[in-house]
Amino acid sequence: MTTYTARPIEPAVLKELRDTDDAGRPRVPLTDEEGGAPLRCCLRRSEPGERIALVSYAPLRRWAAETGAEPGAYDEQGPVFIHAEECPGPEGEGYAFAGARRTVRRYSADGYILGGRLVEDPAGPEGFDAAFEEAFDDPAVALVHVRAVEYGCFLYEVRRPR
Repeated sequence: MTTYTARPIEPAVLKELRDTDDAGRPRVPLTDEEGGAPLRCCLRRSEPGERIALVSYAPLRRWAAETGAEPGAYDEQGPVFIHAEECPGPEGEGYAFAGARRTVRRYSADGYILGGRLVEDPAGPEGFDAAFEEAFDDPAVALVHVRAVEYGCFLYEVRRPR
């Protein structure tokens, strides 16, 4: 079975988002008093007292700019939490934000949605592996987004293995 990697938001992109987000707004740092915010920079939940920011992020738009795709109406932006300042990124490898239902949304090389799959908890890594394997068995699938079911928020992407 192929190993898949959850991809956090790239450091260069994080630097841009910490200045002006993808909706053109400046970052507004806050202290997370309770903790638990899903941080897309290091793919873990925030700890109480950490400085974070909620920014608008357009993952498909940024991927399309990198690859030359034209996703058209599928280009969307939404809220994501990141550390307010630079962080070291994820510790280790694996799938982030397990423990809840997730959708694995498939995209073509043109940036169009090709479908998706619900991954139920407690599927654990095996459920994600099966969903990624199923997605990438289709040669038209270039990447997938893992999203929260409740809000539809982007959590991270997984690209086709090389």
